[in-house]
Amino acid sequence: MNWKLLRHIPWVDTRSRFLSRVPSAGSLLDVGSSDGETLNHFHEMRPDLKFYATDIEGIPEAYPKGCQFHQGDLNKENLPWGPNSLDAISCMHLVEHLEDLTLLIAEAFRLLKPGGRFYLETPHPKTLGLSSVTGPAVGTFTMNFWDDLTHTHIVSMGALAKQCRSAGFDISHSGTSRNWLFAAAYPIFFFAKPSRQKFTSKVHWSGWSAYLVARKP
Repeated sequence: MNWKLLRHIPWVDTRSRFLSRVPSAGSLLDVGSSDGETLNHFHEMRPDLKFYATDIEGIPEAYPKGCQFHQGDLNKENLPWGPNSLDAISCMHLVEHLEDLTLLIAEAFRLLKPGGRFYLETPHPKTLGLSSVTGPAVGTFTMNFWDDLTHTHIVSMGALAKQCRSAGFDISHSGTSRNWLFAAAYPIFFFAKPSRQKFTSKVHWSGWSAYLVARKP
C-alpha cells in the first residue's frame, strides 16, 4: 500500500495519524529502522520531511533518498544529533528487544524540540496468549509474542508511560495501533489460504500492537 493515499485520510492508521501532525518541512528520526519498510511509507506520505534513521544494523541503501543514517546500539550508545533538533521521533517494535529503555527515552527527550512528540509501538500484552500460525506456514509470521526469538520482554503501556514521565515527557495519548483498512479486510481473508496479507489483516483486526505518544513540554 502506497501511503501517499493516506495523506487525506490519516485517521485510518495510527502511525499515519501521528505522522500527519509533524510540522510542515519538519524532521523525524526513526529508531530501529531495520529494512526501512515503514520509513519508506513515511516518506511516501510526507516527502516534505527531513528523515533520520538509526539501527543496530540497518540497510541505509534501502532508506529514502537523503535520509541521514547512524548505526548504533541504544542499549549503550548515545545518538550523534544535537539537543532540541528534531520535531518527531518514531520507535516501532524495538523496546521489546532492548534490555533497558533508560537511554532510549533520555536520548529522545534530549533530541526533541519543545513540543516535539515521541511515538512508541510494541506488541500488546495480549500477544502472549495468541496462538502461533499453524500448518505449513508455522514460523513464517510472528503471531504469538515468543514466535520472535529476539523478543526479550513485554513492555506494558503503563510501565512505558511511567518511564517517559520520569524522563520529563508528558503523555499525549495511548491505545491500540491499527490500520482500519487492513482490519476491515480480515473477514474477507478469514477463509483464504495462509498468506502474509491474511496474517497482516488478522493482527490489525485483533489489535496486536499497543502504542503511546509522549510530548516534550
